[in-house]
Amino acid sequence: MTSVSSSKPDPSATAATRRRYQRLSPFYDVMERMSERRHHPWRSKLWSLVSGSHILEIGIGTGKNMQFYPAGISINGIDITPGMLQRAQKRAVELRLSSRVELHLGDVQQLDFPNGKFDSAVATFVFCSVSDPILGLCELKRVVKPGGRVLLLEHVRSPNPLLGAVMDFLNPLIVRMMGANINRRTVENIHKAGLEIEQVEDLGAGGIFKLIVARVPLK
Repeated sequence: MTSVSSSKPDPSATAATRRRYQRLSPFYDVMERMSERRHHPWRSKLWSLVSGSHILEIGIGTGKNMQFYPAGISINGIDITPGMLQRAQKRAVELRLSSRVELHLGDVQQLDFPNGKFDSAVATFVFCSVSDPILGLCELKRVVKPGGRVLLLEHVRSPNPLLGAVMDFLNPLIVRMMGANINRRTVENIHKAGLEIEQVEDLGAGGIFKLIVARVPLK
């Protein structure tokens, strides 16, 4: 059952997210260096599950996933922040992927693509920062063809009641500092967006990190 969500993104919330990540973009990779040691194998596993030849990557950031792109696919990469896209473009050139990767400034909450354009959509640690995550997931449902997959790596609110309450308390501060919500209920949001969940794998930290595979329902 699809949840009620706003039909259009909130421009002020979108602008605030863009400002945060634009501010962080010059040193984002340095900030993430330690965590990437943990994320590296997760990214590899996620991309090994991608099927189809025409793929949408949401929140491409500085292009951290590019080294894991399967051969023979074309990628449309979207990010909300110009500074991130500049670094992604540089990485695409370094990895000799420019002919297979098209980069676009855009917002997952309002994608400029027709219905059913893509075989699959991929996002890694993105829906913690989307101001209306259900709206963004509904857009992925729209632009991925029926039967196609949406594949996500996400950190979510802890299932532990005490730790979950701590995450709720700290979330406003973390959002102001880093732009990411640490208490999102992403699996529930996927259900609310009307996607069919095929797989949820706990990756560590007591259920906070998850690999999620969902499918667009057949019409």
